[in-house]
Amino acid sequence: MAKQKSDLSRAFSEDGAVKTHVGGQALIEGVMMRGKYNWAVAVREPSGAIYVEEHDLKSGKDKNGWMYWPLVRGCRALVESLMLGFKALEIAALHAFGDEEGEQKAAAEADFVEAEAELEGAAAVAAEEAKRAEREEARVSEGGLKPAPTEVQGGVKAAPAEVREGEERAGFSWKRDFGHPDEMVDGLGAQRTLEVVSEADAPARPRVGAQGGASTTPEDNPGNDPVGGDLGRPSAAKGDDAGKRDASGDNSSAEDEFGHREMVISMVVGLVLGVVLFIVAPAAVTNLIVGEYDDHTLAWNIVDGLLRVAVFVFYIWLIGRMEDIKRMFMYHGAEHKAIHCFEHGLPMTPENARQFPRLHVRCGTAFLIMVMVIAILVYTIFPLNAIISGFGVPDGLPKLVLVIVARIVLMPVIAGISYEITVKWAGSHPDNPLVKVILWPGMQMQYLTTNEPDDAQMECAIVAMQAVLNREEAEKAKAAAAPAASPAA
Repeated sequence: MAKQKSDLSRAFSEDGAVKTHVGGQALIEGVMMRGKYNWAVAVREPSGAIYVEEHDLKSGKDKNGWMYWPLVRGCRALVESLMLGFKALEIAALHAFGDEEGEQKAAAEADFVEAEAELEGAAAVAAEEAKRAEREEARVSEGGLKPAPTEVQGGVKAAPAEVREGEERAGFSWKRDFGHPDEMVDGLGAQRTLEVVSEADAPARPRVGAQGGASTTPEDNPGNDPVGGDLGRPSAAKGDDAGKRDASGDNSSAEDEFGHREMVISMVVGLVLGVVLFIVAPAAVTNLIVGEYDDHTLAWNIVDGLLRVAVFVFYIWLIGRMEDIKRMFMYHGAEHKAIHCFEHGLPMTPENARQFPRLHVRCGTAFLIMVMVIAILVYTIFPLNAIISGFGVPDGLPKLVLVIVARIVLMPVIAGISYEITVKWAGSHPDNPLVKVILWPGMQMQYLTTNEPDDAQMECAIVAMQAVLNREEAEKAKAAAAPAASPAA
């Protein structure tokens, strides 16, 4: 029996003949795919449906050709990926959990309708009771009945009732009184009167929605009652209700705006946290372990780089314990399987995609690891010691701050070099033995950043990729039709 290959081995040996430029990113309950002309997001909604949203990609090559030069294009690609990634995450967050508030409202509306039905039943009982009271009064006047005394000895008031002369009132009996609404209401302790509270007496209470916006539940807004006229509610309530619906629309847009602000704040906080975790903290610890930078430059940069990799690996492992991130890593695996399926020329179905490994040689995880490796070389070559001695930077905190600032400033250069190696060169020569050596650390990291997906997640990835492929086919058809149409013109 042949030994089963690992996903790492299969990712290299089963790389498809078609090398697509389409890439993707795992999202919250979804996948984003990016092509030449557009990018598409497919998100699994709580209802089970797949929400798809597409956006055009505008190339700035004609106006800013220098941004597509080697090294520079890596920085541009990194910034674009960050911006698109956060926008895609914003879309996914809105639709992956967007119906939860609606479900809460629907449940509240159902409770409100049930309460209305109970009130209507009580109102019907009260009306029947009033009719029975009128009939009893008529019998008193015609049949020689007299009303029961309203007081007894000791001045304690008794409930009014009509009884025959010389006959004491008996307690409630199911056998005798079942079918007599007045006795039923009295005996079971039901409410005898129905009080209708107007909107002025009970103002609506806003509650905080899923995204922080104010919304109004059906219980808080009695104007939504379709039978309000029957209960004697003023007709102006309908107009008020219409106004509240308009306000609800404004609140919805306000909630979307608030969600966008949250995403921007998250992006800024994430960048700051990344600088602190992967640049400032390793540099500070290295300075404590090795000493001053200019005294042990090579050892300083090696220890700093190893600490940075260790922090990154531990961070990925730690967040991978969270349930939501586990599912996101499953969508990451689904994205890879969908791309494998296309590159092998098979129909895009979950059944076909399922057979491929969850690792992929052109994954962006390899780019991140390459950034950390290239950083060690660039920081070592950069003449920071000359700057330190030339400006006479003192030991201690000033020198450490200069080292940290130099690392942040050199990040675009490092990103550009890493892009040329991992994306342009290694992506075009996957069979080269040196490529396998260079990509090996990144491939190992994919064991942490991907999980085996289910068919529903692969379906989501396929839908996103199909949206991108359909656009590219349409652009090809348009380009092919243009020369044929020009002679006729």
